[in-house]
Amino acid sequence: MLQKEGLFRRDRVRFTPPAPPATPMPTPAAPQAHPYPAEHKPAARGEARNESRSKEAKLIVGPEIKMKGVEIADCDTLIVEGRIEATPDSRVIQIAEHGVFTGTVAVDEAEIHGRLEGELTVRKQLIVHATGKVSGKVRYNQIKVDEGAELSGEISTLGGAQATELKRAALDA
Repeated sequence: MLQKEGLFRRDRVRFTPPAPPATPMPTPAAPQAHPYPAEHKPAARGEARNESRSKEAKLIVGPEIKMKGVEIADCDTLIVEGRIEATPDSRVIQIAEHGVFTGTVAVDEAEIHGRLEGELTVRKQLIVHATGKVSGKVRYNQIKVDEGAELSGEISTLGGAQATELKRAALDA
């Protein structure tokens, strides 16, 4: 059996804290007077819009992703690898081989490897690859269809004045 004196003896080795490091720790830098350097100050509202236009806004709906009832705004490029039911406001739509888009879309360019069902208006060029299937109401300015692609539904070309009007409306939005 242990005795109290043996447990709490004072002649045992005591803990001594480690010595401070030989090299001094760096001191934190003093905060700047302004959170942004002069060359990186936030732009005025109109300037911010022009700056953001230089950077491409891209949305990728990855494989195995399913989106339904979505409204997509201010998207430059929409890439569909999964399934999406939406009404996007974008400049370019790209549908991958296993991607499926359902809805209404008006874009400058469309490249279809998968399926598009609904209403499609392409102000510049529509490209339907061999694995692509487009059905519904389709209007385009220029079209390229690879052998093996499928087009069905109401398909028509945009007249010169109609295409110009759609381009102007897209720029105003």
